[in-house]
Amino acid sequence: MIEVTKMSNIKITLNDDLIETIEETPDTVITLTTGKKLIVKESRQEVFNLVKLYKKELYKQD
Repeated sequence: MIEVTKMSNIKITLNDDLIETIEETPDTVITLTTGKKLIVKESRQEVFNLVKLYKKELYKQD
């Protein structure tokens, strides 16, 4: 799960497994596998990095 900020400054926690695409148009639009679209303040690269960091944390070996 990653935390992103909607344009209304509300922070939400998003299941990263539901992300289908991330576009910058110039706002960042996240399209979910459900067809729902979210516009967030983070850049496409920031969202990508959040997902990457979360996956790395999730699967790290102790």
